[in-house]
Amino acid sequence: MLKKIVLILSFVSVAGATAPSFAQADLVEIMRSDLRTQKKALLTQAMQMTEAQSEAFWPVYNQYESELIVLNDTRLALIKDYASNYDTMTDPVAKDLVKRSFKWQEGNTKLLKKYYGKMEKAVTPIVAARWVQAEHAINSMIDVQVASEIPLIQ
Repeated sequence: MLKKIVLILSFVSVAGATAPSFAQADLVEIMRSDLRTQKKALLTQAMQMTEAQSEAFWPVYNQYESELIVLNDTRLALIKDYASNYDTMTDPVAKDLVKRSFKWQEGNTKLLKKYYGKMEKAVTPIVAARWVQAEHAINSMIDVQVASEIPLIQ
């Protein structure tokens, strides 16, 4: 299942740079929706929660996911900007992309910290920590795949 998630994200990255603009938004949204569904399935399996924990966990997770979507829109925009500037990269564009990438990474960490606090109140600190571990592991694997699909700057 994780390979499917990574494949979907890779395709979304490439589609964002190559699909015709009229179909691009629809295709990207379909793929991102599938990615979120697959990620939830992985989390369900990894979390091993009781029914009561699950009932408390998922509403908080869904709030987190809504905010994460906004951050991932930023990531997709960065990938698109990188792709459109790849052949004509300049120092100012490279500097801007790196600064925006750092801001995106900081936003992810800030969001995870925010929702860890909410999770530990909704469930327990141990279950919340398990979620952070699972979230980090899934996102790290996605990051590795995305990085492997994007060529290094020339």
